[in-house]
Amino acid sequence: MAHLRGLLSFCILVLLVVQPHQAYGSGRGSFRRTRTDPMMSQANGICASSVIVHGYKCQEIYVTTKDGYILNMQRIPEGRIASGNMTKKQPVLIQHGVLVDGMTWLLNPPEQNLPLILADNGFDVWIANSRGTRFSRRHTSLDAAQQEYWNWSWDELVAYDMPTFFDYVHSQTGQKVNYVGHSLGTLIALASFSEGLQVDKLKSAALLSPIAYLSHMSTVLGVLAAKTFVGEISTIVLGLAEFNPKDPHVENFLKSLCANPGVDCYDLLSSLTGKNCCLNASTVDLFLKNGPQSTSTRNMIHLSQTVRDKVISKFNYGRPDNNLVHYGAIRPPVYNISNIPHDLPIFVSYGGNDALSDVKDVQDLLDSFKFHDVDKLGVQFIKNYAHADFIMGINAKDIVYNQVLSFFKRQQ
Repeated sequence: MAHLRGLLSFCILVLLVVQPHQAYGSGRGSFRRTRTDPMMSQANGICASSVIVHGYKCQEIYVTTKDGYILNMQRIPEGRIASGNMTKKQPVLIQHGVLVDGMTWLLNPPEQNLPLILADNGFDVWIANSRGTRFSRRHTSLDAAQQEYWNWSWDELVAYDMPTFFDYVHSQTGQKVNYVGHSLGTLIALASFSEGLQVDKLKSAALLSPIAYLSHMSTVLGVLAAKTFVGEISTIVLGLAEFNPKDPHVENFLKSLCANPGVDCYDLLSSLTGKNCCLNASTVDLFLKNGPQSTSTRNMIHLSQTVRDKVISKFNYGRPDNNLVHYGAIRPPVYNISNIPHDLPIFVSYGGNDALSDVKDVQDLLDSFKFHDVDKLGVQFIKNYAHADFIMGINAKDIVYNQVLSFFKRQQ
C-alpha cells in the first residue's frame, strides 16, 4: 500500500525537474543577498546530491522575488572536463513542472540527463526551483506554515518567479538566456513571453511536452481530478492552502479518486500520463525516493480551471464581482500566445502517447504560432513518447536532448 501511495503521488506529480556555497546578488532589481538556511545548506542541496558527486562544479544560489519569496537555483558553469575555452558560455535556464523540483532533471545518469549533457557541451546551466518546493520555501516576512504564504497560483510564477530567475542569470552572465521547460514549465513560459516579460533577455526557448491548452486531455484520472478541484476543492481538501501530496488529508483525497469507475489505480502512471515507452525502473524508484514537492492548492485549482475553461487565462476568482475587483472585468484576462514575438526561436517536442499534453491540444498551441517566422519554429513529434519520457526516458538523450542541443547551438 505504501508503494501504491508513492506511485499515486508520482502520477499526480507528473501532471503538470565543487565550489563553496555562494549567494550572489547586489540588492538591485528583483534579487538580493540572502543568508544560508541550515536546512538548505549545500550539504543537503541538489548540487551535493546530484551534481558534485559526478565530478561537476555546482553552486547553490538564492534569489528573492519582488513579492518576497526566496528561491533556490543551481548553477553548473562547465562540463566535467573543463574545455579551457575562454569564450563566454551561453546560459541555459531549466524549469521543472508542478509538484517537482529541479532534482527531476538529474535523476538519470550524467550522460543521460539534460543539465549535465548541456554542461558537457559548453553551456552555462542554471536550474530553477519554484516557490513552495523544498529548497524554495523561505520568504522575507512569511512562514511556509502560514496560509498567506500559499496565496498564489501559476500567475505568480509568471509575474514574479520567472522574471527573478531571468534577471539574475542575465545579470551574472551579461548574455541573453536560452530556456528549457517541461510541462508546467512550458505553460508559465508561454504565458510570460506572451505578456512581453523576459523577451529582452530571452535568446530561445525549448518546450518539452508542452501544456497550454488542455481541453483534449484524455486521462480519466486527470480529468476527474481537474473537475474535483474546480467544483469541490473547498470541502474535499478541507481548505488546505498548501497542497502536499504527502499530507494525510491530501492522500485521502487522492485515494478517493481511485474509487471512481474507469480509474485504474494499479497502473496509475499509464492512467494519468499515457503509456511511457522508455522509463528505467531504478530511475522511477529514485524519483519516488526523492518524493513529491508541495505547491499551493490555489495553483492546482488554476490548472484545473485551464482544463475546464479551455482557455489560457489568469486565475478565476469564481464570481464576476470578485474578478471585477481583481481585473476590472467579470472574466479573468486571457494570455494571448500569438503575442509572442514571431522572430523568437522556439523548439517544441511532444509525444503521441502523452495523455496530458495531448496531440490535439499541442496542435491548438502550434496554431497560435501560425504567423511565426517559419525558420524560427522547430517541431518534433515522437510517436511512442508520453509525458514522463521527456525527463526520465533512457533514450531521451538520443531522441530529444540531442535535438535541443542542436537547436541551442544554432542560436550561437
